[in-house]
Amino acid sequence: MAPPIGRPYRIGQIVPSSNITMETEVPAMLRAREAVRSERFTFHSSRMRMKEVTKAQLEAMDDESDRCAAELSDARVDVLGYACLVAIMSRGAGYHCTSQQRLGEVAERNGAPAPVVTSAGALVEGLNALGARKIALIAPYLRPLTEQVVDYLSGEGFEVTDFIALEIADNLEVGSRDPMALVDIVDDLDHSEADVVVLSACVQMPSLAAVQVVQDRIGKPVVSAAVATTYRILDELGLDRFVPNAGELLNGSH
Repeated sequence: MAPPIGRPYRIGQIVPSSNITMETEVPAMLRAREAVRSERFTFHSSRMRMKEVTKAQLEAMDDESDRCAAELSDARVDVLGYACLVAIMSRGAGYHCTSQQRLGEVAERNGAPAPVVTSAGALVEGLNALGARKIALIAPYLRPLTEQVVDYLSGEGFEVTDFIALEIADNLEVGSRDPMALVDIVDDLDHSEADVVVLSACVQMPSLAAVQVVQDRIGKPVVSAAVATTYRILDELGLDRFVPNAGELLNGSH
């Protein structure tokens, strides 16, 4: 029997205009949660223009995030999620804190204060929650941008033991990938010394269907940027961080 229906939470997401994944994977996780918990969720988005994952387009896109935060706060959302990891990490060490504070101030000035979650900050906090010190990761970006992600995570105290850059510039192509392809790609990743595998260090590269499969196969925690974002959304809402079959981070014990 399904649990009684509780109050609905409004989830706001700031997404790149070419992102087709965060509006599917985050709702999929929270809909799965609805089958075993009483809370209900609605989803609301505002978009920033970006077609190719290059530093110039990422910076121009990020500059639009204030507008998006204002638009979503008009809807009185309960939490604001910034759904682009590399846009944050490519702007320098610790920028997720700067972004979260600035966007929170935008919402507050609009009379609708709401906590802000960035996918970049969520990955950092999710890895800390798992007690990770050494990680291995897969990213769809061109190698120079992937190296910026590696540097950012290194600056947050993690040792990246190995990484794979899939070298895809077209963001729509990234979002069109088969998530189960990651089950084979992870075989080429040296995760022997890693505490945690980041199966997708990108909220646009689909991975949700593969997270639990890979975790069961390799016998160590597997996380993605989207999983970490969902973890932080639930945390900011004061809800237990549980989603069935979404990996170690969302098993309810962290």
